[in-house]
Amino acid sequence: MNLQTIEHCPGTQPQASMIILHGLGADGTDFIPMCDAMDLAAIGPVRFVMPRAAEIPVTLNNGYRMRAWYDIYGQDLQRREDEAGLRASIQAVHALIDREVARGIPAHRIVLAGFSQGCAMTLLAGLRYPRRLGALVGLSGYLPLAASTQAERHLANGDVPIFMAHGRQDAVVTLQRGLAARDALQALAYSVRWHEYPMEHSMCMEEVSDINAWLIDQLKGMS
Repeated sequence: MNLQTIEHCPGTQPQASMIILHGLGADGTDFIPMCDAMDLAAIGPVRFVMPRAAEIPVTLNNGYRMRAWYDIYGQDLQRREDEAGLRASIQAVHALIDREVARGIPAHRIVLAGFSQGCAMTLLAGLRYPRRLGALVGLSGYLPLAASTQAERHLANGDVPIFMAHGRQDAVVTLQRGLAARDALQALAYSVRWHEYPMEHSMCMEEVSDINAWLIDQLKGMS
């Protein structure tokens, strides 16, 4: 899967990268306002990479083609998962990370983030990446292929810090799904910073501010 990417680049050579994965039917451009709002100068110039998933037929939406990291068969996201699609997207996301490493950004200075389906892919691909990443940021999502996480996670990211956030009024991916993902990760000894906000399936400026401060704490001083 060769992904189109949109980049928000600093004026000087970047010292860190943040790859942001969009949700179902969305687009990488949706995160440009978030990138504009963040101030990560304390960790050096940051390149924001916003890929666009391929357009595929989505079963839940009557086969309508839209940008998606994997198919959604129905409202019950646990009962039947598109494992083949999920695993293909793992490889695509890993290729994006590998490209940043090839461009001179150490893996431990790369942040993988995502919203909704993008959150699912962040947790799925990030925990399986074979080099230690700087951090994972999962927003309004859940943990796919949860039963295989323990066996398939890579020890290199056994201690990667994770920021997770969810809206209390989220009717698309319920708060309970996010909490279940948090609890599953904590049971595997991951350090998860959890936040809840009074919103639906969306993002808010308070959330962006909290992510900003947390990322500075995680990456400041790491060269």
